[in-house]
Amino acid sequence: MAGQASELVDKFRWKFADSGKPRVYRAPGRINLIGDHTDYNEGFVLPMAVELACWIATAENGRNTLRIHSEDLQQYVEVPISTLSKARPRGDWSDYVVGVAVELAKSGVEIHGQDLFIDSTIPIGAGLSSSAALEVATAFALLGEQPLDRVALSKLCRRAENSFVGMPCGIMDQFIVTHGREGGAIKLDCRTLDYEPLQLPRGVAVAAVNTMVKHELGKSEYRHRQQDCDAVVDILSRRNPQVRALRDVTPELLEQLPVGPQLNRARHVVSENMRVTAFVQAARQGNLSAMGSYLLQSHRSLKEDYEVSCPELDFLVESAMELAGVYGARMTGGGFGGCTVNLVDRSSLPEFRSRIRSIFQYRFGVDPEVFLCEPAAGAGLFRI
Repeated sequence: MAGQASELVDKFRWKFADSGKPRVYRAPGRINLIGDHTDYNEGFVLPMAVELACWIATAENGRNTLRIHSEDLQQYVEVPISTLSKARPRGDWSDYVVGVAVELAKSGVEIHGQDLFIDSTIPIGAGLSSSAALEVATAFALLGEQPLDRVALSKLCRRAENSFVGMPCGIMDQFIVTHGREGGAIKLDCRTLDYEPLQLPRGVAVAAVNTMVKHELGKSEYRHRQQDCDAVVDILSRRNPQVRALRDVTPELLEQLPVGPQLNRARHVVSENMRVTAFVQAARQGNLSAMGSYLLQSHRSLKEDYEVSCPELDFLVESAMELAGVYGARMTGGGFGGCTVNLVDRSSLPEFRSRIRSIFQYRFGVDPEVFLCEPAAGAGLFRI
């Protein structure tokens, strides 16, 4: 990591030769082991921060302007500080940066003119939370040495994505990016934001396989799923005042719903919350077979009830389950593309990587990326 940070500083100095000495901030990506589409329903999730990360080198420039360069996209944007109060989305990557600046300004933080040089190893559209990593890294960069509360920062970055970018996501991504831990994953209660660490059993590895199909969560299907969930809550809360979100719905309450898509969406969320708790219990018992079974159940629920899978994801899951050393597999993230998460015996990783790439390439003509997901610490200043 130190070498990457040093290279980032060199690139910053070349791009912003008239700027001051830069600070470097790092924000990890994440993979969600189990618990998808439950966070915006106030449920449970089990994410893990990973070593793939968004990096920002930054320094004040004395210009009352944010000068922002994306090395990945080779794009550059300038935003005068005076325009933040009336800023409007551009519909591209810069909205995540500007949106955070807007929310910080609303919260009373004084935004100074800064140069921001952004580089990331998180593939865009893979479901590994490149957007939340960019938001959190930006917040750290703009705050500098000002005090911050990580929970409040997670909420602020979520507001930026909800209000400015226009993506109605839950809190999971921003929270794990700020609260990641090197020891493993965390079980997060998305209603209370209470969380507890989870150490995975020894000898098991988490591997992500990228379909190379970019999911576009801002499109209508994601919103339609949320609308279906909200409609179920509206129906059930009229008869059951204790129901504030799908988090409060039991399997018995689902029997009050007519057969149809809304019942299917609710059934996924209710059963997924139960699977998160069961997966955590199995992990603490070292029961890898049960953990793998819950992953597969989750995928089938996402495919059949929530309908957010795609042929490439289904093929990867089915193919992985036929390989030696694989305990379980499922799609992870919002869906419609992106990655699968695979629970694999660590000694079987080389064969898994080789076989899954070969199988997928033969079927779809595309070489999928395979990432070993080691748990990583949350965002912060990187000292070179």
